[in-house]
Amino acid sequence: MQEVVFSHPSEKECAKILDFYQISWEYEPTTFPTEWDGEGKIIKSFSPDFYLPEQDLFIELTTMNQRLVTKKNRKVRRLREIYPHIRIKIFYQRDFRSLLYKYGLQFKTNVQ
Repeated sequence: MQEVVFSHPSEKECAKILDFYQISWEYEPTTFPTEWDGEGKIIKSFSPDFYLPEQDLFIELTTMNQRLVTKKNRKVRRLREIYPHIRIKIFYQRDFRSLLYKYGLQFKTNVQ
């Protein structure tokens, strides 16, 4: 199995929880075009963090500060508009911290 290089430490911790519960996952397996120019060229796209194939569900983690969450919410909303058949769930910082607390894991961050 190829080692996954995560973009953020929170993603690695999420993968540990999924592995512990033997939930199959893929890391950023799909990039969805979300905006095109007048010639049809892709100018914006979105790659959710995880895909859970057995649940047919994408997961996007956002443990960043609140002012940046709005941008991520916009991306997910746009994905749902264009691809209504795609199931996606956002885990916010509070959700992620609750999971870590519940499973006795620690994630140190300077994010407020």
